[in-house]
Amino acid sequence: MDDLAAAENPTSTTTPTAETTMETTADTTMETTVETTTDVKAEKTAETCVVIGGNGFIGKCLVLRLLQLGNWIVRVADSSSSIDPHLSHHRASYLSVDLRDYSQLRRAVDGSSVVFFVETTDASTFDLYESYKSIVQGAKNVVNACRDCKVRRLVYNSSADIVFDGSHHLVNVNESMPYPWQFVDKLTELKAQAESLVLFANDYDGLLTCVIRPSNVFGPSDTHLVKFMLSQANSVWAKFILGDGNNLSDFTYVENVAHAHICAAEAIVSQTDAVAGKAFFITNREPWNYWELVQRLYEGLGYQRPSIRIPSKLVSFMLPLVRWARYKLGSETELCGILMPAQFVIESSVFTRFVNCSAARKHINYSPVVPMEEGIALTVKSFSHLAKGSITSRESQVNDFSKAEEILGYGKVADVLLWRDEMESFSYFLVTCGFFYWFFLSGRTFISSTAGLLLLATLFLIVNNILPVNIFQKFPLPCFEISEGTVRNMLDNVASIWSEGVQVAQALAQGEDWSLFLKAAIPLYMLKMIVSHSVVMLVGAVLIFAFTSFFTYEQYEEEVDNFIWIVVIVAKSSLSLLLRSLPPSITSFFSDEDESDYNLAQPPPE
Repeated sequence: MDDLAAAENPTSTTTPTAETTMETTADTTMETTVETTTDVKAEKTAETCVVIGGNGFIGKCLVLRLLQLGNWIVRVADSSSSIDPHLSHHRASYLSVDLRDYSQLRRAVDGSSVVFFVETTDASTFDLYESYKSIVQGAKNVVNACRDCKVRRLVYNSSADIVFDGSHHLVNVNESMPYPWQFVDKLTELKAQAESLVLFANDYDGLLTCVIRPSNVFGPSDTHLVKFMLSQANSVWAKFILGDGNNLSDFTYVENVAHAHICAAEAIVSQTDAVAGKAFFITNREPWNYWELVQRLYEGLGYQRPSIRIPSKLVSFMLPLVRWARYKLGSETELCGILMPAQFVIESSVFTRFVNCSAARKHINYSPVVPMEEGIALTVKSFSHLAKGSITSRESQVNDFSKAEEILGYGKVADVLLWRDEMESFSYFLVTCGFFYWFFLSGRTFISSTAGLLLLATLFLIVNNILPVNIFQKFPLPCFEISEGTVRNMLDNVASIWSEGVQVAQALAQGEDWSLFLKAAIPLYMLKMIVSHSVVMLVGAVLIFAFTSFFTYEQYEEEVDNFIWIVVIVAKSSLSLLLRSLPPSITSFFSDEDESDYNLAQPPPE
């Protein structure tokens, strides 16, 4: 009724009076004035800080948290060419900075009171020389720039891995744990050098320094730990659990790492003696098992949980081999991108590694703001676009045809060998086995077997002609007529193959191309060995292979491709190691051959 009355006489209820309008305008103006005054006061009292590496995984979270607090003016200094749109804010500015360029760093930190150094290096693309310049030399440049610009505080993001030697468990260790004699890898050693430089610079020219050591950082937009876990979710490796799965490790949600940096920056002034020049372990204070975290992520995104356990002794045997391969190969091969995360997984399965962060709680007033359960839930939610069955996860499966079907040519042969119609494929298999028995296992010669088969075909045609009903009319056989165009294409292909064969024979006769000679001689010798050993066994193996391999490959296509890819990379890396150990004269010979092959592979100039 009230609504109806209002509709009939809208002016009586909807038109505001002058007094109401004035009151509303006054209230709005007052609120806007208060908010503006508050922002102006906040900006006047706000401190200017610089986040070096602010466009990275940890840096983004730190910048967002500083902006949320409202009492910081943030400069985002990063080596990337563009800033993340989420970091756009009226109290944030962006500077492109190269850590190797001291002048750029000096301009970035000039006028600031706090510098957060959270620049990270991607271990999957690790290069020793470039990493040394960005981590160690970069730390020197940051320290010198802070001292020259009279910056008061510097907080450096290190890693808890710098106290791990790769041979002993870490059980509730604290910051008194010294650096090991041998680090687990070169990247960790460089981080330890940079950390030492920052701590050594404390109290020089009024600069107070502090180091944060987070352990296994994870969270939304994680480009390292979680990305590696999910990259294996669809592979065969995701089915395995290395070891007994009882070793504990520390993990730290990324927002807790950002919170720890801010706590350290504030405490370094109020508790200078206890914080300045010190390093602090930062964790979620909830040691977890690595495989439990993997299972939670997989389960949350709809993937199958790992279930097949590999014995701990075998895993312990694998670790030295992986480390040896990483040491020998350095950072020049594609295999290092696989060995780095593999080493981390094996170490997490073999060694217990959790630390005590009570010093951070006591001296910088740190405690996790996001518990482990909530952190995992937020991480799973942020990677929902990679969940099983999502559009993104199906991008690699857009094609209607499998690779096995593409290899077989999409036709009748593909339908038979891939068992599209089980009854039809089984019939073809029986017929093929019958021919195999007739020609190879019956004890007759090939000529006599062919003559006997022709005799049976002749008798069949005679009987079919005598019978009143034509069998071909009841059971129509496929037409074997070939079109003229198909015949011409077949003849063109045969002529092309013949011409290529003649060219190869001429090149072999000249005796100048050793690479071509080996490519021709080795397969021919292997074929000769196989044929001389047993033709029957070879034909039988081909028959079984044809009716089983393509079908199996279609079922486990991704797993087989990953396995072949790893085998190829291992073979290339092994060849690289072998060539390094050969005399220079032999190595140069192979290099020349490779270069000639490369030149032959290039298209001729127009």
